[in-house]
Amino acid sequence: MQHHVNMSGSEDGDDGGDTSVIVDTKPKTKRPPLYKVLLLNDDYTPMEFVVAVLERFFGMSHAQAFEIMLTVHKKGVAVVGVFSHEIAETKVAQVMDFARRHQHPLQCTMEKE
Repeated sequence: MQHHVNMSGSEDGDDGGDTSVIVDTKPKTKRPPLYKVLLLNDDYTPMEFVVAVLERFFGMSHAQAFEIMLTVHKKGVAVVGVFSHEIAETKVAQVMDFARRHQHPLQCTMEKE
């Protein structure tokens, strides 16, 4: 058995890393605007619930979700992801629906990047 592939799936012997760094020579077409999805703090939603939401809808690890939850708790708001309008809208709706079903007043909003 070979052991040269680490858990993240990238192989040893980095061949220059991320190819998206290459300068794009195509004329700048207007990209669709991106939207930040924000989670707002409230005094009622349990921290564990916020962590669960971040793991479930934003694919975060428990550690990442915990960090963001603390940011929301301390600063009152945190960006939990940046998406196209359609996806951002869907995420906001999913989070709000999920929170309501669990009777939490958690607020999730989106704003243009």
